[in-house]
Amino acid sequence: MSGHGERVLVIDDEPQIRRALQTALSAHGYTVDVAPDGASGLESIATWAPDAVVLDLVMPGIDGFEVLRRTRAWSDVPIIVLSARGQEPDKVAALDQGADDYLTKPFGMAELLARLRVMLRRARGPAPPALRAGEVTIDLERRLVVRGNDEVHLTPTEMSLLLVLAREAGKVITHRQILQRVWGDYAAENAPQLRVYINYLRRKLEEDPAHPRLIVTEPGVGYRIRAEPAPPAAAP
Repeated sequence: MSGHGERVLVIDDEPQIRRALQTALSAHGYTVDVAPDGASGLESIATWAPDAVVLDLVMPGIDGFEVLRRTRAWSDVPIIVLSARGQEPDKVAALDQGADDYLTKPFGMAELLARLRVMLRRARGPAPPALRAGEVTIDLERRLVVRGNDEVHLTPTEMSLLLVLAREAGKVITHRQILQRVWGDYAAENAPQLRVYINYLRRKLEEDPAHPRLIVTEPGVGYRIRAEPAPPAAAP
């Protein structure tokens, strides 16, 4: 079991989805509550205090976007949204309003569980001091990147971009979020440069830059870095 009793709230107006998620999440050790609409979901977030929320976007009455807006006014509970239509503007809007991740219906339960584990691990505490993906190690504290046994020399912009992704490893970061965090007041004028700098990073870090495994494109939405906390260095 992977949930260790952590509390997950499912907000979805489709009874079959609620039942399937409650069964699967409970079987993996999570304590699960369900809500059939946005209004009751908001009440459960406030009163039940879940560790994570699985939220449908398309619901009658108070939809998922409004649940996100109201929740983010006072809570940073991890939220993964479910999008029935899978349209890129919906995904971008949800992420920009504070969702931590998204899945498009129909979705695989294994993928949902993996995304949920990443969200909860990130919510338990500060970012790990170092990440590892294959032969690449990213030391967040020392701003140091090593590939194999060799240090990778990055420009200041490349390092800033990599750290934006690495500090929220496993989470998709939208184009707008990346631009604002890396270029600040100059985000709009540097928008065409984002893909260029992503390609620079891939050439320096990926084994096969044409088929990246570390810095992954979420089409029309943004980028996600796939890395795990690096094990602590052995004592001398």
